[in-house]
Amino acid sequence: MDAPQTEDAGIGALIGQLTEDAKDYARAELEYYKALARVKVAELKGAAIAAMLALALALAAAIGLIVGAILTLATLIGPGWATLIVVGISLVFAALLGWAAARGVQRVMGATK
Repeated sequence: MDAPQTEDAGIGALIGQLTEDAKDYARAELEYYKALARVKVAELKGAAIAAMLALALALAAAIGLIVGAILTLATLIGPGWATLIVVGISLVFAALLGWAAARGVQRVMGATK
């Protein structure tokens, strides 16, 4: 970038130089934010992978808990009833969690009742 010569330059040339400088500044800012976004995405990638693995393990644990509850109850009331009871309770918990999630989303979106 060359420094403008203020003595010989007219107002039009100065405005042209100002416009070019503004464009260069805008391009530099855009490149800076692109680079910053790339760094943040790279940092988040590892966290997202860890979160997905944690979710998968939690799901596996929940399935194990449900199967264990069915097998434990099956000795007392039979496998059919045990399955029905455990699945019913699981669905009630799922419905309550879904309701809480829906309320949270509505609150964030500004549509609270």
